Amino acid sequence: MAIYEQFIGATRDDFASYDDLKRRYKITYPQNFNFAYDVLDVIAQRAPNKHAMVWVGADGAEKFITFGDMAKLSNKAANYFTSLGIGKGDFVLLVLKRSDLFWYCMMGLCKIGAIVVQATHLLTAKDYMYRCDAADIKMAVVTGDNDCTRHFDEGEPYKTVKIKAVTKHKDAKGWLDFEEGFYKASDQWSRSMAEDMLATDTMLVSFSSGTTGYPKMVRHDFTYPLGHIMTAVFWQRVEDGGLHFTISDTGWLKSLWGKLYGQWLGESAVFVYDFDRFATLDILAKIQQYKITTFCAPPTMLRMMVAENMREFDLSSLAHCCTAGEALNPDTYNKWLNYTGKKIYEGFGQTESTVMIGTLYPFMQPRASSMGRPIPGYDLFVADDDGRQRPSGVTGEIVARASRDIIRNGADSRLLDKAARPVGLFCDYYKNERSTQNAFSNGLYHSGDTAYADESGYIYYVGRNDDIIKSSGYRIGPFEVESVLAEHPAVLEVAVTGVADPIRGYSVKATIVPARGYEPSPELVKELQTYVKTHTAPYKYPRIVEFVTELPKTISGKIQRVLIRAKDAEK
Repeated sequence: MAIYEQFIGATRDDFASYDDLKRRYKITYPQNFNFAYDVLDVIAQRAPNKHAMVWVGADGAEKFITFGDMAKLSNKAANYFTSLGIGKGDFVLLVLKRSDLFWYCMMGLCKIGAIVVQATHLLTAKDYMYRCDAADIKMAVVTGDNDCTRHFDEGEPYKTVKIKAVTKHKDAKGWLDFEEGFYKASDQWSRSMAEDMLATDTMLVSFSSGTTGYPKMVRHDFTYPLGHIMTAVFWQRVEDGGLHFTISDTGWLKSLWGKLYGQWLGESAVFVYDFDRFATLDILAKIQQYKITTFCAPPTMLRMMVAENMREFDLSSLAHCCTAGEALNPDTYNKWLNYTGKKIYEGFGQTESTVMIGTLYPFMQPRASSMGRPIPGYDLFVADDDGRQRPSGVTGEIVARASRDIIRNGADSRLLDKAARPVGLFCDYYKNERSTQNAFSNGLYHSGDTAYADESGYIYYVGRNDDIIKSSGYRIGPFEVESVLAEHPAVLEVAVTGVADPIRGYSVKATIVPARGYEPSPELVKELQTYVKTHTAPYKYPRIVEFVTELPKTISGKIQRVLIRAKDAEK
């Protein structure tokens, strides 16, 4: 019996249909639930030799890590952090790329009740200054790669940082050798050695991608991992004893979607490839070599893969494939299906949540450009500005019924009303009451993303609220235009925005990075405009086309349309 079953009281196969799943799906847990003790350690005791991780370095080095290994190594981390004075409620920054140390630290900090803050190795001194001071960081564990320690030191002095530790220590002045201390620590640890914790205590704080301003701090409690039962077991369809591969750096919360919580709840091992730079053929070779069973990657990477001759690789081990993060165009979907024989199941979620919308096999089949239907556990719908459900085909905001947690009166004031908030949805924006109030109002969580639903309840993404283009009375979502343009062979990347127009209000503009072999020209502009007119509603076509060498992006790789709009406004 996979361990997730004890939290929902059933297996995947116990549900007869989507409606049955939505009606009966319910997560239960003890008030002191802790993933490291109640999942990792339990599996380690029951099946110590079952693989938890297959780690591969850029140089081809391999590590096959069992659940028994993972439990002991996380004990080492708990002991080492404790020896340095880290305890319950302390904030610890982890900048570890795809090092296996990330998993030991995550579980060790979980065991002592410290609060994890993930960060990418691409940060500069200014980024570190903002994050460390905003999140009250007490200790930073930073990779020795990529001049990360130099960038961190350039941001000093910090208000709260007391301890700095580096991996791959290279005589970094003022930095502890993390690996030396970690491996010397005892691998014996018990729950009794930790302070009392509740499931509603803070477990992690994750910075949003910051597409429209400074990143917000998204606070999750210890129940958050349980929300990923739906993410991994039902949407990604991980297999007990299988090997799941999600392409993500540990600097982002997406790594927790696909490299830790839900996979282990389904007792699947996670595949971690510590590559320096994404290379399509290299990734395909790894899927073939290690016989990956379930796979998840963003549409951009899938599009790069299908541009190669995938028939050179044996991908027959793949049992299920997923994607999320942006719109998946039909061309990529069809080519992937043609090469692998596997459909791609889309999903939608945020830093603030687990998967909220998805295509769940076998309860539903993929529909072109649809993210799927609301995930059981979230009472979600498309709403107008007053919170009323929109009719099918009408664009509105994606919302879910949820309210701020209310503290119960009683012996323990920390015990919150679990019914007020879906399991997996964030608690609040740390130290940002205004943004929290904006997100939770009128008994709803407001995602800030717009979409429309068809008559069957399938939901189609339109864009962020701030990205919607209002032109000549039409509301145009950038994703729907981008999706069409992305199908054209001349387009490598594209961002669609609105440009002020004295007659139309706004005109649609496409900022395009041309594909290799294509040169910008008036003829190509006309060809692309005609292509959009013939593949979607003509009023959506871009009246303005600009070719660039690269698009402005956040350090997480998300396109910053706000910067394109700002540049156009200056003009």
